[in-house]
Amino acid sequence: MKSSTISRHVRESFKSIGRNGWMTFASVSAVTVTLLLVGVFMVIMMNLNKVATDVENDVEIKVLIDLQADSKAETTLQQQIKDMPGVESMKYSSKEQELNGLVKDFGEDLSLFKQSNPLRNVLYVKAENPQQTATVAKKIDALDNTYEVLYGKGKIEKLFNFLNISRNVGIVLIIALLLTAMFLISNTIKITITARRKEIEIMKLVGATNWFVRIPFVLEGMWLGLLGAIIPIAVVTILYSQLYSVIAPKMKGEIFQLLDVTPFIFEVDLLILLMGVVIGIWGSFMSVRKFLKI
Repeated sequence: MKSSTISRHVRESFKSIGRNGWMTFASVSAVTVTLLLVGVFMVIMMNLNKVATDVENDVEIKVLIDLQADSKAETTLQQQIKDMPGVESMKYSSKEQELNGLVKDFGEDLSLFKQSNPLRNVLYVKAENPQQTATVAKKIDALDNTYEVLYGKGKIEKLFNFLNISRNVGIVLIIALLLTAMFLISNTIKITITARRKEIEIMKLVGATNWFVRIPFVLEGMWLGLLGAIIPIAVVTILYSQLYSVIAPKMKGEIFQLLDVTPFIFEVDLLILLMGVVIGIWGSFMSVRKFLKI
């Protein structure tokens, strides 16, 4: 296709947007509202997914070492756990370190136990896949020189089930919202093109090819998608930046953290922009097709 033809199509798409002011406004408004809903929901779900991931990554197995185990036996146990499939990391904590931690958390009264420490040496183990924590814990429990293996049995399984269900529900809701957005936007664009069916019929009758007729409408749909994405991008960026500046300092040091503004918000903005463009092009392409059969 010649560059002059492409330039003509671009000019025609812009002129069409200007000539059909109210229909353009209706289409852009539909794109804006639906993409704003999609953008806000994406920000919420991606942060909830991060919270779920943080919870999973915080899960660890606490291995209490038998009091009868000497230093050689403890070394052997540590090596066995390190070599075990599915283990990501392991940290050793002596009973003195454990007692110091309790004194720090619950007060100096517990320092009286330093004369006769009743605690045990401990190994803190993390599984490569948090969902496999229970499986790894059972394997460790079968090893020699372990007194007790703690990982929140019963509760941790319920937690992971809840997180998996939450993720699946979030994915379904996002897909449903995207399909709804595609339906609303494409139908609004279809109304715009239907109102101009006579223009398409005349172009066909004078010998214009299908692609010659279609390209200006496809470009117009792309411009409508771009215009409709501007406000959602601005609103989502400003709101999330403000929310982050208020909440992030209060959550500093906590397990749960919001996703950093950059690059997260730019990724969301890019997704919103791409959705607007793709849905606009798709809606125009599908809508104009039915009027090309003359």
